[in-house]
Amino acid sequence: MAESPPSHPRTRRPWRRRQVLAWAAAGMGALALGGLGRHWRRQSLAEVRVPTQDAAMDLNLPYDPIALLRDFNYGTLRHEATGPVREFEVVADSVTLPLNSAISFVSWNLNRRVPGPTLRAQAGERVRIIFHNQDGHSHSLHFHGTHPAAMDGIDPVRHGKTFIYEFDAEPFGVHPYHCHIEPVTRHIGKGLYGLLIVDPPQARPSADEMVLVMAGYDINDDQRNELYAFNGIPNIYRDHPIAIYQHQRVRLYLLNMIEFDPVASFHIHANLFQVYPTGRTLEPSQETDVITLGTAERHILEFAYAYPGCYMFHPHQDVMAANGCIGYFDVLKA
Repeated sequence: MAESPPSHPRTRRPWRRRQVLAWAAAGMGALALGGLGRHWRRQSLAEVRVPTQDAAMDLNLPYDPIALLRDFNYGTLRHEATGPVREFEVVADSVTLPLNSAISFVSWNLNRRVPGPTLRAQAGERVRIIFHNQDGHSHSLHFHGTHPAAMDGIDPVRHGKTFIYEFDAEPFGVHPYHCHIEPVTRHIGKGLYGLLIVDPPQARPSADEMVLVMAGYDINDDQRNELYAFNGIPNIYRDHPIAIYQHQRVRLYLLNMIEFDPVASFHIHANLFQVYPTGRTLEPSQETDVITLGTAERHILEFAYAYPGCYMFHPHQDVMAANGCIGYFDVLKA
């Protein structure tokens, strides 16, 4: 599928002293001037660098979890008589995932990956998601956000059928999507979920952007998770740390899609991050190093590391980290 980024400019002016002072006057100065502000340097979009990193394909996976981190699908922008439409194509099917060297799992997935594609549009754009169900079970796509009832994705799309979801992308923020066919827990637990990122009219400051989706695997159908993962594969970023640059802002789109466990937290070592709840704000609400999320809860987190080295991230529920939901940021010298 062809991909074209939104036509709106992504380059932002760096933060100015008057903006920082305004935040301080509004009670946000402690955040704006905290650890994050000390670590990142002013940069335009052209100056954002993404480290070169080898693919993580040692488990013979159907997708590369390293590439998936920064793989934003802008679809195809079509100019029609009624106006422009950003069109995406999503296919549900079954694919076997090697979760580790000993355990394989038959996933129900979207576009042969778990999580499904990270769809991305500009606030107010018309989006069209063409959903093909090639799996042997009925599925659907339910999008969080606002849309008409006919587009709510609660009706089954049977094997071999296609349904077109079309609505205006709003409001801006981070919106999960997932199958909504009963039992929903099973369909999500098998891998039928992803993110729709709706960018605000005023573009955010430039950053190294990436997606992390937390998930659990019930591998013996006892309605309890035995394994956990970031972006579909247990321990993938422990064994293949995520390379980022020192002093450079990282914008992390974080989603918790763990079923059966009521909450999961996210913690980074040796640093703090700023929190943009549900991606619905242009200014952070708090600065912390651990945040707790219920199922389908999501946030934008921003941070930068002052010192090179390898830094761990994980849930603060030890059973989740010990069973696959753990990784490292490999901070390279700027």
